[in-house]
Amino acid sequence: MALLEVSGLRAGYAEVDILHGVQLAVEQGEIVCVVGPNGAGKSTLMKAVFGLVPVREGRIVFQGEDITGLGPAQIVRRGMCYVPQNNNVFPSLTVEENLEMGAFIRQGDFRQKMEEMFELFPVLKERRRQKAGTMSGGQQQMVAMARALMLDPKLLLLDEPTAGLSPKFAELVLEKVVEINQRGVSVLMIEQNARAGLAISHRGYVLTMGRNRLDDTGQNLLANEEVGRLFLGG
Repeated sequence: MALLEVSGLRAGYAEVDILHGVQLAVEQGEIVCVVGPNGAGKSTLMKAVFGLVPVREGRIVFQGEDITGLGPAQIVRRGMCYVPQNNNVFPSLTVEENLEMGAFIRQGDFRQKMEEMFELFPVLKERRRQKAGTMSGGQQQMVAMARALMLDPKLLLLDEPTAGLSPKFAELVLEKVVEINQRGVSVLMIEQNARAGLAISHRGYVLTMGRNRLDDTGQNLLANEEVGRLFLGG
């Protein structure tokens, strides 16, 4: 049984459907990357999975439970966390306070978990008392990821984690995604840099116009001529 299984998903905004019967699965221990052109419905898919966009048809099953129609607060408590592309930190709070906010439903002392996050992201330990809003984009992305991980999610959703980052920070963030996965967290990721995203992923999905176009292993999609021509620049 897949950790996450999305079937026949139709969702959108107001009266407009953005997704038209999308299928997707994430197995335990996988990194799965969703790629496609702008407007393909990638972010809408992720928001629908996390309960931020209403689902009109289809099912979302997480850890064997149908979570279709549940809100984000209920979904978080079931072991899924989401890091949006924008506005993903509390800018007026310090790094340490941001991580404390991430532990809001965690039972017991969270200090050990915070120290694990500082081990995973050493730059945050150095800047633990700095306000997140004064940090670089790459550092803020690490704060957002660390905050989500404070709840020990089974599945981490990342919406374009390298968007707007310098090449150096983009590479570092994707290295951290691999390390997070190696620590036992499955990852569903949208990545604007399709080549880099697929390179670290076990499997990938290509969406176009709100529909499944292709799915295969990350390496096979990288080697696919159609994917290369349409989405990888050659």
